[in-house]
Amino acid sequence: MWHFKLAKKMPIIDAGAPAKRDGEAKHPPCKHILSPASADAAAAAEAERSVVRTSKLPHNCEAILRNAGLSPDKFIDRLHEGVFLKNKTQKYWVEGSSSSNCFMVYARDLSITWSENTTYWTWFSFKDTPNDTLVEGVELKNVCWLDISGKFETVNLTPGTTYEVVFVVKLEDPAYGWDTPVNVKLTLPSGQQISDRKVILKEKMRYQWLDIPAGEFVPSSENAGEIRFSMYEHDSGTWKKGLFVKGVAIRPKSH
Repeated sequence: MWHFKLAKKMPIIDAGAPAKRDGEAKHPPCKHILSPASADAAAAAEAERSVVRTSKLPHNCEAILRNAGLSPDKFIDRLHEGVFLKNKTQKYWVEGSSSSNCFMVYARDLSITWSENTTYWTWFSFKDTPNDTLVEGVELKNVCWLDISGKFETVNLTPGTTYEVVFVVKLEDPAYGWDTPVNVKLTLPSGQQISDRKVILKEKMRYQWLDIPAGEFVPSSENAGEIRFSMYEHDSGTWKKGLFVKGVAIRPKSH
């Protein structure tokens, strides 16, 4: 919404006008009144500007922003920078090339077995964009039963866009137990399992965030609902250490 500051009217002095005598009635200044036609035209123009602004918003943007307490007008300039949702447990942004919605589901919004027991996991804060905002990640201290899972509503994803779902993690030494493959799975709202693949994290580079793909899908009105994703290893009994979990990114696939 644009705001206009009206210039202050200066009084007009007529040097040839006769001076008022005491007791003479004072008349209130005239007010400028828009004709009904002018008022209707102004209202129509503003309505048209509002429609244009709203039509440029990404898919389901207004509903998404309500979770952050933001209005679309305030968010326009931050579309590509990102905004935090749900007490900084999620982030929403718009990809520049496709104008598609993107999301990060941070570790705090995932279900992680024993994550509140400091014997097994430790929560920490790290800086993320925009504005080096502090969000929470979690570090694996020692477990033999790894289970990290989450879910997300596809109604907030841009229809017709090919999305990839990736776990964002890193390993830091002393890390062990990762020669045993972990399972990464993605399930659609229909219950269809898109992928259930095994990944050997031991082969991955240390000390930097890595993308571990869980699968790809195309959201539509026909398959709307919750997708579910997980990273797990239950069977080997191998103790594991040194995994850092940032979260799960849901974003258009890069070609």
